Amino acid sequence: MRSTEIRQRFLDFFKERGHKIVPSSSLLSQDPTVLFTTAGMQQFKDYFLGKPSPYGKRATSCQKCFRTSDIEEVGDTRHLTFLEMLGNFSFGDYFKEGAIKYALSFLIDSLGVEKEKLWITVFKGIESPQMISKDLESQEVWQMLGIPKTRIFEFGVEENFWGPTGEEGPCGPTTEIHYELRETPCEKEKNCIPNCDCGRFTELWNLVFNEYYQNRGKNLTHLKEKGVDTGMGLERLSMVLQKKSSVFETDLFEVIVKEIAKMASRAYLLDPKPYRIIADHIKSSVFLSGEGILPSNVEEGYALRRVLRRAIRFGKLLNLPKNFSAPLAKIITEVYQDIYPELKSKQTDILTILQAEEEKFEKTLEKGLKEFEKIIKDPKIKSEKIVPGEKAFFLFESFGFPLELTTELANEKNLMVDKESFQTAFKLHQGISRSGAGKKFRGVGISKHAVKIQKSKKEIEEMTKLHTATHLLHQALREILGKHVKQMGSDINSERLRFDFSHPQKVTSDEIKNIEDLVNQKIREDLEVKKIEMAYTDAIKSGALAFFKEKYPEIVTVYSIGDFSREICGGPHVNRTSEMGHFKIKKEESSGSGVRRIKGVLK
Repeated sequence: MRSTEIRQRFLDFFKERGHKIVPSSSLLSQDPTVLFTTAGMQQFKDYFLGKPSPYGKRATSCQKCFRTSDIEEVGDTRHLTFLEMLGNFSFGDYFKEGAIKYALSFLIDSLGVEKEKLWITVFKGIESPQMISKDLESQEVWQMLGIPKTRIFEFGVEENFWGPTGEEGPCGPTTEIHYELRETPCEKEKNCIPNCDCGRFTELWNLVFNEYYQNRGKNLTHLKEKGVDTGMGLERLSMVLQKKSSVFETDLFEVIVKEIAKMASRAYLLDPKPYRIIADHIKSSVFLSGEGILPSNVEEGYALRRVLRRAIRFGKLLNLPKNFSAPLAKIITEVYQDIYPELKSKQTDILTILQAEEEKFEKTLEKGLKEFEKIIKDPKIKSEKIVPGEKAFFLFESFGFPLELTTELANEKNLMVDKESFQTAFKLHQGISRSGAGKKFRGVGISKHAVKIQKSKKEIEEMTKLHTATHLLHQALREILGKHVKQMGSDINSERLRFDFSHPQKVTSDEIKNIEDLVNQKIREDLEVKKIEMAYTDAIKSGALAFFKEKYPEIVTVYSIGDFSREICGGPHVNRTSEMGHFKIKKEESSGSGVRRIKGVLK
């Protein structure tokens, strides 16, 4: 059974049982405490907390997910960074018995999965820090439905208590369905059971019973209404139904792996790990760049850069040709074009983004690898088995090596990286970059800068106007070029502003004129600039832009310019836009792969 049929059967099964089919939400999370959508329930989070659901009390979806928590495991038979999560959800409707009955019926009656291959885990309860009872109800339901007690096992919080996503939210005990891939127990444990890492079992479906709310202090309170949130990876289910030994042999990966094999210097069966990493990471890169994300050294862009550069590095091990990512990306868009048509419509942009990043990294990868080999020859590193953090940061700054890549290279040499000193070096570099010789405005009041660099009152006034202009420019760019535009940096002095932003191509002369015209229109409208303090989470919900997402305090300052612009910012700003004068773009140029730079003035 092909994956397209499996996906549709799942959605139809729950639709026939009163569930509203809800399209996948974006990979970019709406939850301000997490970067990406990692589970199907994230777009429904508020409905578990009592907010009325526009879909009724039952919903079902196939959700795009991106996770880096298991990135080091990618290369085995079942771990992925990008996956599709099949899920059904109940908001105060059916609970444990209903969810378990639906799951078993779908697997056995709709898909024909062998009942004797299903093994179950349930929550065994805990006594501290808060007492949560053992989930006897789920055990009884499973036995009532014909799963013998000998195939039901109890586990603790780590395995059978899920959530919340982010720093707070709904959570609860789980019961998991595991599929037995082989009957033979592992050598180290004759009675191996689900969650054994020997590969005998694969976790197939996780049924979460949301009964609690966990706050940021890790304290639990009972939800007013109980809910069900389930998740089953389409890739693993396809592996089981197609009787394959890994997710990479299913129809979701088969054509991608075959294409890699055409280009590779060694066969898949000799060493499948590089094949699997490349296939998974290029797929993730396609879906991330399809969301408008561009490779960078911060936030979502860093995640894209990390998986793409990791794929490129493993491509070197297989002697893949230069620019191998583009043909693989094209195949991936074709595999998914009927399910996610936006990939096909954005194919040109996706290929451009991936190829540009690959070309950029290719130039420094070989030099960086040579430099790494020189670094680890140091007698002190050899004896202590630790690569100093400042050396890892040097590779990051000079050759674009993410910390994780250096760590991986070190592990292959039986070395460790001092991550703490890397972070120290990184933060020191951030501080120097952001201070910009006292010219940048990133949450620090202008009066402090004025004291440090002894600016005249006139200069401070001009810089204040230009700082407000960056907010208008930022929003104008998003209006004219698209919502993918994100601030990547800025620098202001008393004469001009410099603004870096994410965009995959040169801004045309017509676009520049439209941007200028929109900024000047807002200046002429004499909009009021308002300042308000509020909780960070409330600021994000209100639509305030906060693309840097550093460790913001709980209370932040939001500046609004009429109804046009709203950003989290430390100031300073003019009181009304009419104080600013006339805005003119003097230059538009590249500032790196996928990043453009505008220099502008006020007259």
